[in-house]
Amino acid sequence: MSPRADRPISRLLRCLAVVGLLGATLAGPASADSVSDFFAGKTVSLIAGFPPGGGYDSYIRVLARHYGKFVPGHPSMVPSNMPGAGSLTAANHIFGKAANDGTALAMVAASAVMEPLLGNKSALFDPARFSWIGSMSQQVTYCGVWQSPKAAKSFDEMMLKPTIFGAGGPAAITFQHPTILKNVLGANVRVIPGYPGSRDLNLAMHRGEIDGECGLDASSIRSQFSDDVSSGRLRLVIQMGNRKSEEFGDVPSVFDHAKTDEQRAVFEVLFKQLLLGRPLAGPPGIPPDRLAALRDALTATMKDGEFLAEADRVGLEIDPASADEVDALLKRYAAYPPEIFRKAQEAIGR
Repeated sequence: MSPRADRPISRLLRCLAVVGLLGATLAGPASADSVSDFFAGKTVSLIAGFPPGGGYDSYIRVLARHYGKFVPGHPSMVPSNMPGAGSLTAANHIFGKAANDGTALAMVAASAVMEPLLGNKSALFDPARFSWIGSMSQQVTYCGVWQSPKAAKSFDEMMLKPTIFGAGGPAAITFQHPTILKNVLGANVRVIPGYPGSRDLNLAMHRGEIDGECGLDASSIRSQFSDDVSSGRLRLVIQMGNRKSEEFGDVPSVFDHAKTDEQRAVFEVLFKQLLLGRPLAGPPGIPPDRLAALRDALTATMKDGEFLAEADRVGLEIDPASADEVDALLKRYAAYPPEIFRKAQEAIGR
């Protein structure tokens, strides 16, 4: 990797050190009155980086109905959508254009967060400089294949049988995950990009335009594919994530198929990021007292009975990660050698 390509990793280390120093020097007892006075009567924009009707949209709208109860001053919460480039459009907007006073937050894909470290020049942000609020869920995702007489019934069969996956843009996990299976493990996979969101992918799969899709998380499977999975019409062939789940039976993990230490390290770069399953972030520079209040409010919301009841009704998985856990993950990525990031870039087709 060239010195230029190494700069995002070095920058990540420097920014994390600065963030830690600022937190130690500025995070004294927050003035609850000043925070409350600021947010009273304000509107906080909660942006989902994907179109309406998908998982990110569901999370942000349920959050909007409860989050304001726990933010001092009880501001109004208005959800909206800013789709594009696997949520890079929203990430670029919140980083470089949104007001950094605490009134604009966005939920973007974990894969989009990693784009600057993987050489994407369209990612106009530094992950360590976001004002991280936390994550609503630590994601486990699946690749599913719609069953037909010629369809693969397992990942082992996918090594031989051609399987067509639909996908969004290159920064979306719907594109990256099947591409990784092809480029690292040699699966007989073809990826067709260009689908705007999960609703479009689901329709394409049912129409037979594609054989399956990746990036299916547990909440989407419960809400949209529960009968299909239980009946066997949709076969979950492999799972990816920071941990292994047995919710849908003994679905093999991508880590089970790693043949070398290098492959395992590449998979950690590309899949451990799913700790950030549903991450909420603001622009750099939110005042420390407001940032602390927004983080505390998210933690309180994730424990609130009314919020949890609604999340359960609509099939959302709530498994939160704190801003500290997000910082720890970014520090772990900063410690990887440049060669591993180069291999990770190759794995997603760059």
